[in-house]
Amino acid sequence: MKGRTNAQAAAQEALEEAGVEGRVQKEPVGKYLYWKRAETNFALCEVLVYLLDVRRQLDTWPEWGQREARWFSVEDAADLVDEPGLTAIIASLAPHIS
Repeated sequence: MKGRTNAQAAAQEALEEAGVEGRVQKEPVGKYLYWKRAETNFALCEVLVYLLDVRRQLDTWPEWGQREARWFSVEDAADLVDEPGLTAIIASLAPHIS
């Protein structure tokens, strides 16, 4: 996102996609690669993962109705994610998040 740091862009995505607001850490906790499907081809993308200390969840948000917001334990979230790289990052957080 133009004019934003990667951390600020991550916080904005969390707001748009899950309706959560809070304080984002300035440094990523990890990164992973995945193949993103475009119209006729695939592109290898690197994703930086940031922690967000959620302070508020909105009743509606920009992508409300397109997504379902649900809360899970770190262990359950790691089990439910389809991207192996993201699964590993989430699982690594379990000892640090209460």
